[in-house]
Amino acid sequence: MRILLATAHPYIPQIAGGAQTSTHELACAFRERGHEVGVVCGLNASGLLAYRNRALMKLLRRRVMSDHSLGYPVYRSWFAWETLADVVESFKPDVLFAQSGLPARMGKAGQQLGLPVVVYLHNVEEDDFGGSFRDLAGVRYIANSHFTSRTFSVLHGLKSTVIHPLVDRSRYKTPLRCRNVTFVNPHPHKGSALALEIARQCSEIPFLFSECWTLGAEMRRDLMQKLADLPNVTLKPRTQHMKNIYRDTRVLLVPSRWEEAFGRVVAEAHFSGIPVVASNRGGLPESVGPGGVLLDPEGPVQEWSDAIRRLWNDEAYWTRMSQAAIAHADRPELNCNEQVDAVFSVLEAVAGKSSQHQQTIQQRQNALA
Repeated sequence: MRILLATAHPYIPQIAGGAQTSTHELACAFRERGHEVGVVCGLNASGLLAYRNRALMKLLRRRVMSDHSLGYPVYRSWFAWETLADVVESFKPDVLFAQSGLPARMGKAGQQLGLPVVVYLHNVEEDDFGGSFRDLAGVRYIANSHFTSRTFSVLHGLKSTVIHPLVDRSRYKTPLRCRNVTFVNPHPHKGSALALEIARQCSEIPFLFSECWTLGAEMRRDLMQKLADLPNVTLKPRTQHMKNIYRDTRVLLVPSRWEEAFGRVVAEAHFSGIPVVASNRGGLPESVGPGGVLLDPEGPVQEWSDAIRRLWNDEAYWTRMSQAAIAHADRPELNCNEQVDAVFSVLEAVAGKSSQHQQTIQQRQNALA
Protein backbone atom coordinates (compact mmCIF):
# COMPACT_ATOMS: atom_id res chain seq x y z
CA MET A 1 0.00 0.00 0.00
CA ARG A 2 1.06 3.58 -0.65
CA ILE A 3 0.45 5.55 2.55
CA LEU A 4 0.68 9.34 2.73
CA LEU A 5 0.98 10.68 6.28
CA ALA A 6 -0.22 14.28 6.40
CA THR A 7 0.27 17.18 8.80
CA ALA A 8 0.15 20.95 8.39
CA HIS A 9 2.82 21.29 11.10
CA PRO A 10 6.52 21.33 10.27
CA TYR A 11 8.22 17.97 10.59
CA ILE A 12 11.54 16.44 11.57
CA PRO A 13 14.18 17.91 11.71
CA GLN A 14 12.50 21.32 12.08
CA ILE A 15 10.24 20.05 14.88
CA ALA A 16 10.78 16.82 16.81
CA GLY A 17 7.90 16.70 19.30
CA GLY A 18 5.99 13.63 20.36
CA ALA A 19 3.56 13.68 17.43
CA GLN A 20 6.35 14.04 14.88
CA THR A 21 8.39 11.26 16.49
CA SER A 22 5.38 8.96 16.57
CA THR A 23 4.68 9.67 12.90
CA HIS A 24 8.29 8.97 11.96
CA GLU A 25 8.45 5.68 13.85
CA LEU A 26 5.15 4.59 12.30
CA ALA A 27 6.45 5.49 8.83
CA CYS A 28 9.60 3.43 9.46
CA ALA A 29 7.51 0.47 10.66
CA PHE A 30 5.35 0.58 7.53
CA ARG A 31 8.45 0.69 5.33
CA GLU A 32 9.90 -2.34 7.11
CA ARG A 33 6.75 -4.22 6.10
CA GLY A 34 7.22 -3.30 2.45
CA HIS A 35 4.77 -0.40 2.14
CA GLU A 36 5.57 2.83 0.31
CA VAL A 37 5.39 5.76 2.72
CA GLY A 38 5.52 9.52 2.27
CA VAL A 39 4.93 12.50 4.56
CA VAL A 40 3.43 15.82 3.50
CA CYS A 41 4.01 18.59 6.03
CA GLY A 42 4.39 22.29 6.70
CA LEU A 43 7.60 24.27 6.68
CA ASN A 44 9.03 26.62 9.28
CA ALA A 45 10.28 29.95 7.96
CA SER A 46 13.61 29.83 9.78
CA GLY A 47 16.64 27.57 9.61
CA LEU A 48 18.80 26.04 6.90
CA LEU A 49 16.09 23.71 5.63
CA ALA A 50 13.70 26.64 5.16
CA TYR A 51 16.39 28.66 3.38
CA ARG A 52 17.15 25.75 1.04
CA ASN A 53 13.52 25.08 0.21
CA ARG A 54 12.68 28.74 -0.26
CA ALA A 55 15.54 29.13 -2.74
CA LEU A 56 14.63 25.96 -4.65
CA MET A 57 10.95 26.90 -4.78
CA LYS A 58 11.82 30.21 -6.41
CA LEU A 59 14.43 28.71 -8.72
CA LEU A 60 12.29 25.77 -9.88
CA ARG A 61 8.95 27.61 -9.60
CA ARG A 62 7.46 24.91 -7.40
CA ARG A 63 5.17 25.21 -4.39
CA VAL A 64 6.46 22.11 -2.64
CA MET A 65 9.90 20.52 -2.26
CA SER A 66 10.80 17.00 -1.21
CA ASP A 67 13.76 15.37 0.51
CA HIS A 68 14.68 11.81 1.52
CA SER A 69 16.87 12.47 4.55
CA LEU A 70 14.62 10.32 6.79
CA GLY A 71 14.59 7.34 4.43
CA TYR A 72 11.29 8.18 2.77
CA PRO A 73 10.01 11.19 0.79
CA VAL A 74 8.98 14.21 2.86
CA TYR A 75 7.09 16.90 0.94
CA ARG A 76 7.41 20.31 2.58
CA SER A 77 5.54 23.52 1.76
CA TRP A 78 4.34 26.67 3.52
CA PHE A 79 0.68 25.57 3.47
CA ALA A 80 0.52 21.81 3.15
CA TRP A 81 -3.22 21.61 2.44
CA GLU A 82 -2.88 23.98 -0.52
CA THR A 83 -0.16 21.90 -2.16
CA LEU A 84 -1.62 18.48 -1.38
CA ALA A 85 -2.74 18.03 -5.00
CA ASP A 86 0.87 18.41 -6.17
CA VAL A 87 2.01 15.79 -3.66
CA VAL A 88 -0.79 13.38 -4.57
CA GLU A 89 0.05 13.70 -8.24
CA SER A 90 3.68 12.82 -7.49
CA PHE A 91 3.27 10.17 -4.78
CA LYS A 92 -0.07 8.65 -5.86
CA PRO A 93 -1.17 7.40 -2.43
CA ASP A 94 -3.82 4.77 -1.77
CA VAL A 95 -4.84 6.45 1.48
CA LEU A 96 -4.26 9.72 3.34
CA PHE A 97 -3.42 9.29 7.03
CA ALA A 98 -3.90 12.71 8.70
CA GLN A 99 -1.80 13.31 11.81
CA SER A 100 -1.59 16.09 14.39
CA GLY A 101 -1.47 19.50 12.69
CA LEU A 102 -4.84 20.66 11.30
CA PRO A 103 -6.06 17.10 10.64
CA ALA A 104 -9.60 18.19 9.75
CA ARG A 105 -8.28 20.62 7.13
CA MET A 106 -5.80 18.09 5.74
CA GLY A 107 -8.47 15.38 5.71
CA LYS A 108 -10.92 17.61 3.85
CA ALA A 109 -8.26 18.51 1.29
CA GLY A 110 -7.60 14.81 0.79
CA GLN A 111 -11.27 13.98 0.33
CA GLN A 112 -11.65 16.76 -2.23
CA LEU A 113 -8.96 14.96 -4.21
CA GLY A 114 -10.89 11.69 -3.99
CA LEU A 115 -8.64 10.04 -1.40
CA PRO A 116 -9.85 7.73 1.37
CA VAL A 117 -8.94 9.34 4.70
CA VAL A 118 -8.04 8.09 8.18
CA VAL A 119 -7.43 10.62 10.98
CA TYR A 120 -5.13 9.91 13.92
CA LEU A 121 -6.30 12.00 16.88
CA HIS A 122 -3.13 13.03 18.72
CA ASN A 123 -4.47 15.83 20.92
CA VAL A 124 -7.69 17.46 22.07
CA GLU A 125 -6.93 21.19 21.53
CA GLU A 126 -9.50 22.53 19.06
CA ASP A 127 -7.16 25.20 17.70
CA ASP A 128 -5.13 22.35 16.20
CA PHE A 129 -8.02 20.81 14.24
CA GLY A 130 -8.10 23.27 11.35
CA GLY A 131 -11.86 23.03 10.98
CA SER A 132 -14.78 20.84 11.94
CA PHE A 133 -14.64 17.08 11.65
CA ARG A 134 -18.31 17.26 10.70
CA ASP A 135 -17.12 18.40 7.28
CA LEU A 136 -15.61 14.96 6.75
CA ALA A 137 -17.74 12.02 5.65
CA GLY A 138 -16.86 8.34 5.80
CA VAL A 139 -13.65 8.93 7.72
CA ARG A 140 -12.22 6.43 10.22
CA TYR A 141 -10.59 7.75 13.39
CA ILE A 142 -7.78 6.39 15.56
CA ALA A 143 -7.18 7.91 19.02
CA ASN A 144 -3.86 7.76 20.83
CA SER A 145 -5.44 7.09 24.25
CA HIS A 146 -8.73 6.24 25.92
CA PHE A 147 -8.78 9.80 27.23
CA THR A 148 -8.56 11.19 23.69
CA SER A 149 -11.21 8.77 22.46
CA ARG A 150 -13.62 9.67 25.28
CA THR A 151 -13.08 13.40 24.75
CA PHE A 152 -13.85 13.24 21.04
CA SER A 153 -16.86 11.03 21.69
CA VAL A 154 -18.35 13.42 24.25
CA LEU A 155 -17.49 16.74 22.59
CA HIS A 156 -17.62 15.85 18.91
CA GLY A 157 -19.64 12.65 18.66
CA LEU A 158 -16.78 10.78 17.01
CA LYS A 159 -16.10 7.08 17.42
CA SER A 160 -12.46 6.05 17.33
CA THR A 161 -10.23 3.02 17.66
CA VAL A 162 -7.72 3.41 20.50
CA ILE A 163 -4.14 2.66 19.45
CA HIS A 164 -1.34 4.15 21.53
CA PRO A 165 1.50 5.94 19.71
CA LEU A 166 4.13 3.63 18.31
CA VAL A 167 7.26 3.77 20.50
CA ASP A 168 10.24 1.73 19.30
CA ARG A 169 11.81 0.58 22.56
CA SER A 170 15.17 -0.08 20.88
CA ARG A 171 15.56 3.69 20.44
CA TYR A 172 15.02 4.41 24.16
CA LYS A 173 15.83 1.41 26.37
CA THR A 174 19.23 1.84 28.01
CA PRO A 175 21.18 0.94 31.18
CA LEU A 176 20.78 3.73 33.72
CA ARG A 177 23.41 5.86 35.41
CA CYS A 178 20.77 7.76 37.43
CA ARG A 179 22.54 11.12 37.47
CA ASN A 180 19.64 13.59 37.34
CA VAL A 181 15.95 14.36 37.29
CA THR A 182 14.93 15.00 33.67
CA PHE A 183 12.31 17.39 32.35
CA VAL A 184 11.69 17.11 28.59
CA ASN A 185 10.43 20.15 26.68
CA PRO A 186 10.77 23.23 28.96
CA HIS A 187 7.78 25.04 27.51
CA PRO A 188 5.06 26.84 29.52
CA HIS A 189 2.39 24.42 28.28
CA LYS A 190 4.50 21.55 29.56
CA GLY A 191 4.81 23.08 33.02
CA SER A 192 8.17 24.82 32.83
CA ALA A 193 7.26 27.28 35.59
CA LEU A 194 6.40 24.42 37.95
CA ALA A 195 9.54 22.50 36.96
CA LEU A 196 11.70 25.54 37.71
CA GLU A 197 10.14 25.94 41.14
CA ILE A 198 10.61 22.24 41.92
CA ALA A 199 14.27 22.50 40.91
CA ARG A 200 14.62 25.57 43.12
CA GLN A 201 13.21 23.71 46.15
CA CYS A 202 15.33 20.63 45.41
CA SER A 203 18.60 22.53 45.07
CA GLU A 204 20.60 19.51 46.23
CA ILE A 205 19.40 17.42 43.26
CA PRO A 206 20.78 17.86 39.71
CA PHE A 207 18.13 18.49 37.04
CA LEU A 208 18.40 18.21 33.26
CA PHE A 209 16.05 20.22 31.05
CA SER A 210 16.01 18.79 27.52
CA GLU A 211 14.70 21.08 24.79
CA CYS A 212 12.12 19.82 22.30
CA TRP A 213 9.69 22.40 20.89
CA THR A 214 11.18 25.51 19.32
CA LEU A 215 11.14 28.38 21.81
CA GLY A 216 10.47 31.93 20.69
CA ALA A 217 13.13 34.56 21.38
CA GLU A 218 11.27 36.10 24.31
CA MET A 219 10.40 32.72 25.81
CA ARG A 220 14.01 31.59 25.53
CA ARG A 221 15.32 34.76 27.18
CA ASP A 222 12.92 34.30 30.07
CA LEU A 223 13.95 30.67 30.52
CA MET A 224 17.66 31.48 30.41
CA GLN A 225 17.25 34.27 32.98
CA LYS A 226 15.53 31.91 35.39
CA LEU A 227 18.06 29.13 34.83
CA ALA A 228 20.88 31.53 35.67
CA ASP A 229 19.73 31.41 39.30
CA LEU A 230 19.57 27.61 39.34
CA PRO A 231 23.07 26.09 39.25
CA ASN A 232 21.60 22.61 39.73
CA VAL A 233 19.82 22.76 36.34
CA THR A 234 21.52 21.95 33.02
CA LEU A 235 19.81 22.82 29.72
CA LYS A 236 20.53 20.61 26.72
CA PRO A 237 19.55 21.32 23.10
CA ARG A 238 17.02 19.26 21.19
CA THR A 239 18.22 15.80 20.17
CA GLN A 240 16.82 12.89 18.20
CA HIS A 241 18.91 10.50 20.32
CA MET A 242 16.80 10.42 23.47
CA LYS A 243 18.52 7.26 24.69
CA ASN A 244 21.44 9.50 25.67
CA ILE A 245 19.07 11.65 27.75
CA TYR A 246 17.37 8.73 29.48
CA ARG A 247 20.69 7.02 30.27
CA ASP A 248 21.44 9.66 32.90
CA THR A 249 17.87 9.91 34.20
CA ARG A 250 16.79 8.62 37.60
CA VAL A 251 13.36 10.29 37.64
CA LEU A 252 11.33 11.78 34.78
CA LEU A 253 9.39 14.93 35.62
CA VAL A 254 6.22 15.61 33.55
CA PRO A 255 4.45 18.61 35.17
CA SER A 256 2.18 19.51 32.23
CA ARG A 257 -0.50 22.09 32.87
CA TRP A 258 -2.53 21.20 29.81
CA GLU A 259 -4.32 17.98 28.99
CA GLU A 260 -1.70 15.70 27.52
CA ALA A 261 -3.47 13.32 25.18
CA PHE A 262 -1.07 10.49 26.01
CA GLY A 263 2.41 11.50 27.21
CA ARG A 264 4.86 9.75 24.91
CA VAL A 265 7.94 10.60 27.00
CA VAL A 266 6.50 8.50 29.83
CA ALA A 267 6.47 5.36 27.68
CA GLU A 268 9.98 6.14 26.44
CA ALA A 269 11.28 6.42 30.00
CA HIS A 270 9.41 3.38 31.30
CA PHE A 271 11.25 1.07 28.88
CA SER A 272 14.40 1.69 30.94
CA GLY A 273 12.61 1.47 34.28
CA ILE A 274 12.59 5.20 34.95
CA PRO A 275 9.84 6.20 37.42
CA VAL A 276 7.77 9.29 36.59
CA VAL A 277 6.38 12.15 38.63
CA ALA A 278 3.62 13.60 36.45
CA SER A 279 0.46 15.69 36.30
CA ASN A 280 -2.87 13.97 36.75
CA ARG A 281 -4.09 15.61 33.53
CA GLY A 282 -5.47 14.16 30.31
CA GLY A 283 -4.04 10.84 29.23
CA LEU A 284 -1.07 10.91 31.61
CA PRO A 285 -2.74 8.59 34.16
CA GLU A 286 -2.96 5.98 31.36
CA SER A 287 0.65 6.31 30.32
CA VAL A 288 2.07 6.53 33.87
CA GLY A 289 -0.03 3.75 35.39
CA PRO A 290 1.70 2.17 38.41
CA GLY A 291 5.11 3.34 37.19
CA GLY A 292 5.04 6.73 38.85
CA VAL A 293 3.32 9.34 40.96
CA LEU A 294 0.45 11.55 39.78
CA LEU A 295 -0.04 15.02 41.26
CA ASP A 296 -2.16 18.09 40.68
CA PRO A 297 -0.15 20.72 38.76
CA GLU A 298 -2.15 23.39 40.57
CA GLY A 299 -1.40 21.84 43.97
CA PRO A 300 1.39 22.72 46.41
CA VAL A 301 4.88 22.66 44.93
CA GLN A 302 6.03 20.99 48.13
CA GLU A 303 4.11 17.83 47.18
CA TRP A 304 6.05 17.66 43.93
CA SER A 305 9.36 18.30 45.66
CA ASP A 306 8.63 15.61 48.26
CA ALA A 307 7.79 13.08 45.53
CA ILE A 308 11.02 13.86 43.68
CA ARG A 309 13.12 13.65 46.84
CA ARG A 310 11.66 10.31 47.87
CA LEU A 311 12.43 8.75 44.49
CA TRP A 312 15.89 10.32 44.56
CA ASN A 313 16.84 9.23 48.09
CA ASP A 314 14.86 6.07 48.90
CA GLU A 315 16.55 3.25 46.98
CA ALA A 316 14.04 0.56 47.92
CA TYR A 317 11.12 2.76 46.89
CA TRP A 318 12.83 3.73 43.62
CA THR A 319 13.46 0.05 42.83
CA ARG A 320 9.79 -0.87 43.37
CA MET A 321 8.64 1.99 41.16
CA SER A 322 11.24 1.14 38.53
CA GLN A 323 10.05 -2.45 38.36
CA ALA A 324 6.45 -1.23 38.10
CA ALA A 325 7.46 1.07 35.22
CA ILE A 326 9.06 -1.81 33.32
CA ALA A 327 6.00 -4.01 33.86
CA HIS A 328 3.69 -1.25 32.65
CA ALA A 329 5.84 -0.75 29.55
CA ASP A 330 5.40 -4.45 28.72
CA ARG A 331 1.62 -4.20 28.41
CA PRO A 332 0.17 -5.48 25.09
CA GLU A 333 -1.03 -1.99 24.11
CA LEU A 334 2.62 -0.99 23.59
CA ASN A 335 3.57 -4.05 21.52
CA CYS A 336 4.82 -2.47 18.29
CA ASN A 337 3.91 -5.37 16.01
CA GLU A 338 0.36 -5.48 17.31
CA GLN A 339 0.07 -1.70 17.05
CA VAL A 340 1.22 -1.65 13.43
CA ASP A 341 -1.18 -4.50 12.62
CA ALA A 342 -4.04 -2.58 14.20
CA VAL A 343 -3.25 0.68 12.39
CA PHE A 344 -2.79 -1.04 9.05
CA SER A 345 -6.07 -2.93 9.38
CA VAL A 346 -7.88 0.42 9.64
CA LEU A 347 -6.01 1.89 6.67
CA GLU A 348 -6.58 -1.25 4.62
CA ALA A 349 -10.31 -1.30 5.38
CA VAL A 350 -10.77 2.35 4.37
CA ALA A 351 -8.64 2.03 1.24
CA GLY A 352 -10.36 -1.21 0.26
CA LYS A 353 -13.82 0.28 0.75
CA SER A 354 -12.86 3.27 -1.38
CA SER A 355 -11.48 1.01 -4.09
CA GLN A 356 -14.69 -1.03 -4.17
CA HIS A 357 -16.72 2.18 -4.34
CA GLN A 358 -14.68 3.45 -7.29
CA GLN A 359 -15.07 0.11 -9.06
CA THR A 360 -18.86 0.27 -8.59
CA ILE A 361 -18.99 3.77 -10.05
CA GLN A 362 -16.86 2.69 -13.00
CA GLN A 363 -19.08 -0.33 -13.62
CA ARG A 364 -22.18 1.87 -13.62
CA GLN A 365 -20.57 4.32 -16.00
CA ASN A 366 -19.56 1.46 -18.32
CA ALA A 367 -23.12 0.06 -18.21
CA LEU A 368 -24.61 3.44 -19.08
CA ALA A 369 -22.17 3.84 -21.94
